[in-house]
Amino acid sequence: MVYDFAKSYPVVPCGGENPSRGGHLVDALLLRVGADQSEGAGFFNGPVNSRTREFAYVPIPETAAIQTGMATPYSLVVPPLQRSGVTLTSQFTVATMHLDPDFRHLTYGDQGQRASQIQTKLTHGDLIVFYAGLRDVHSSPRLVYALIGLYVIDAILPASSVPSSHWHENVHTRRVLPSGASDIVIRAQSGVSGRLERCLPIGSFRVPSAQPNKRPSYRVEPTLLATWGGLSIADGFLQRSARLPRFLDAAKFYGWFLNQKPTFIKANN
Repeated sequence: MVYDFAKSYPVVPCGGENPSRGGHLVDALLLRVGADQSEGAGFFNGPVNSRTREFAYVPIPETAAIQTGMATPYSLVVPPLQRSGVTLTSQFTVATMHLDPDFRHLTYGDQGQRASQIQTKLTHGDLIVFYAGLRDVHSSPRLVYALIGLYVIDAILPASSVPSSHWHENVHTRRVLPSGASDIVIRAQSGVSGRLERCLPIGSFRVPSAQPNKRPSYRVEPTLLATWGGLSIADGFLQRSARLPRFLDAAKFYGWFLNQKPTFIKANN
């Protein structure tokens, strides 16, 4: 199914102040999450119904050691997948989930270069915007790239500082962390953060606007890029990357986002 962006996202005036920052400018980063066709991400895409925008959130597989009794099995996503008529592929039967973000607990964790960018660029009241590449349950050769959640940041903490009573709330604290680990955990503000009940499609398989002879790839739709005020990546190129795309006008994006009247759920599925 080809998504009609002009029909779905009419151009409306959008103010852009995030009240959690008292009217000050906000910052925002765009993060790709969930299983996909890349190595290490499961070679699988969560399902989406492009007509209703209902979807299942399927995390990537975990690769690190987890504290005893804290693993999150893929059996947890079987019911929402069954509702979409989809079954997990065989490699997931022996794997556990890297459940991140964990929308049930409103947390997100990261490490290395990505963690450093988050700590450097974001603070209380800023935004982390999650998107995923989803597989349409209606026969289609193309993936549906869509926003699946948004966090208004409450705090960014070193994972090593989280007390053991809260380790279960994020995979980076469920992990057995080595000494000196640089992992971070973000806690989001309740009521204005969470998993979207229905995703917001943002991308299409297209050639770059200024390079018509280049091969097509998944990119944010040009009309949305203009409405948002742009991204720090060339022509909205969508990929899993160590360098996180930044919204050039986060307040403008947030105004657009609120105009979609999103419904949050405090659950992973």
